[in-house]
Amino acid sequence: MPSLSDLGQLPKRLVVGRPVRSDRLGESLLPKRLALPIFASDPLSSVAYATQEILIVLTLAGTAFLFLAPWLAIAVVLLLATVVLSYRQVVRAYPSGGGDYEVAMKNHGQFAGLTVASALLVDYVLTVAVSVAAGTDNIISAFPTLDEHRVLIAVGLVTVLAAANLRGVRESGRTFAVPTYLFISGILVMVVTGLVRDLFTDSPVVAETAGFTVTPEPGYEQLAGVALLFFALRAFASGCTALTGVEAIANGVPAFKPPKSRNAATTLALMGGIAAAMFAGVTALALASGVKYVEHPCDLEGFTDCETEPQRTVIAQVAAATFGGDTSVGFFAIQAATALVLVLAANTAFNGFPLLGSVLAQDRFLPRQLHTRGDKLVYSNGILLLAGFAALLLVAFQADVNRLIQMYIVGVFTSFSIGQWGMVRHWNREIGLSDDPVEKRRMRRSQVINTIGGTLTTVVLVIIVVTKFTRGAYLVILVMPVLFVLMKAINKHYSHVAAQLRPDSDSRLLPSKVHAIVLVSKVHKPTLRALAFARATRPDVLTALTVNVDDEDTRSLQADWERYDIPVPLTVLESPYREITRPVVDFVKGVRRDSPRELVVVFVPQYVVGHWWENVLHNQSALRLRARLQFQPGVMITTVPWQLESSVGRGEDDRRLGPMPGDLRRGLTDDQVEATPYG
Repeated sequence: MPSLSDLGQLPKRLVVGRPVRSDRLGESLLPKRLALPIFASDPLSSVAYATQEILIVLTLAGTAFLFLAPWLAIAVVLLLATVVLSYRQVVRAYPSGGGDYEVAMKNHGQFAGLTVASALLVDYVLTVAVSVAAGTDNIISAFPTLDEHRVLIAVGLVTVLAAANLRGVRESGRTFAVPTYLFISGILVMVVTGLVRDLFTDSPVVAETAGFTVTPEPGYEQLAGVALLFFALRAFASGCTALTGVEAIANGVPAFKPPKSRNAATTLALMGGIAAAMFAGVTALALASGVKYVEHPCDLEGFTDCETEPQRTVIAQVAAATFGGDTSVGFFAIQAATALVLVLAANTAFNGFPLLGSVLAQDRFLPRQLHTRGDKLVYSNGILLLAGFAALLLVAFQADVNRLIQMYIVGVFTSFSIGQWGMVRHWNREIGLSDDPVEKRRMRRSQVINTIGGTLTTVVLVIIVVTKFTRGAYLVILVMPVLFVLMKAINKHYSHVAAQLRPDSDSRLLPSKVHAIVLVSKVHKPTLRALAFARATRPDVLTALTVNVDDEDTRSLQADWERYDIPVPLTVLESPYREITRPVVDFVKGVRRDSPRELVVVFVPQYVVGHWWENVLHNQSALRLRARLQFQPGVMITTVPWQLESSVGRGEDDRRLGPMPGDLRRGLTDDQVEATPYG
């Protein structure tokens, strides 16, 4: 029969599955076909809202400046290509998986490294929140009545994602591969179908909002000169959300099958090409079909139910126009694939955040628990931490994509920029160390790519901060220094502890003598066992110690002590205020004060009980004493357990078939063995 400990593990096993041996870690490494959906689902899925974000900004001025959209899309595609080429250099030079953090730490130093780390940690949390909120938006576009349950749906999806990732990298990869590939094929089919209809047939694609007009926001009616440039740059910055998640592959190189660097670089190239084609196609089709998408639905003149009905997303409008309306099979297929891939895009963060957290923990900038692998050889603590922060963010911002996305990509381009300039310094150093002309030419080519990448991403970072600062980017800019200071403080703590624990000559000195103290409440089996164990250690001094909180009980104890002829003197501490802990601690302090080199070992008898409510009735004095004594230098606390009947069979060691070694020799039958408590 399963034990109670087995039943307690049941919920965990249902979610996580059976544990995996450490020596099977190599079996969880990813081929390219699974690595693409796992690490690239974020940049691929951003196609679903990158075009939308450009249109939101441009329609602030009505429809007069929609002509800028194609040029802004071209700029985003060129930037994406540059960043992908730049990161291909990173994965080849730094295959250990630290990504921009490792590049910054090794080439710029700790300050830059922690700046990148804080930026990436914030970005990963926002990736989950934005992706899940956008996925929820697309679900609501297909089923508008679910709008009132937006936050509940979003938090539920984060919970499901966390559970899927806790089951292991390969299992989550298989789960996420199908929706990602369905989304890619669905979008490409939609783009080709729509463009063919527009270019070669008499039935062009027309969006449901094509006939609507847009009321310009105050101050945007007439833009010219610097104002127009700022406006265009703001729209470009919004479109740069298409680049989110590109760095995840560089952070996840250790998860690839060998040759790791080559496979990661190939996956990067595939991701960049597919994302660019999809983004360009969706933008072209959205503009050709006349899609309108605004920040405030009631700015759409012609949208009669703007107060109660949510806007359909750009993808939803294009799909409905391409496949024949919002009841067509094609429409629901695109919405289902888009919603799924947007939710699963958060998986990029669920892989990147724990890996980065593990690297930071190994470098002692985050708690060591983040470096520990769970039952399925994944960094479970990092997954749970990410899910918790993302859920809080979704609740705080009501799962509103437009509000969340204003904070997005600040961290992305901070890490992009610092990482690319770090690579420039890396190539400078490597070129100086190489004597091979062919190798030097290759390095200089890589350096040029990283220089261009660093320049462009730095310019974009400035644009993002300037254009989005008052709209929410300031929150990220405030949180990043807080994380920076926190990581420095954690590192300082670990360094301080390591310095204190470093062996020296004093740590090798033997104590002058050992003074054992056995705490006594009454003469019973636990006390006698503790005395026997203490005597077996052969201490130089052995003291049986009790505290007088009741004169009658103390006299009874002394009488029993003499009656059982216990060969250890009983010391009685007076306690006029009926305290137990303070007199014992003061006695131990006195022993240490009189002989500082003396080791004091305190033996504490304790009941082992089988039910939680029994713990309330027992062991409180022992817990308080241990809590106080552990802060005393030169003092060891030894707990001497006594198992009560209720604890028999509760330990996993009791689950055995047949006699244990030595049972038959002692004449114990199987029935007697089952009834005998061990340990």
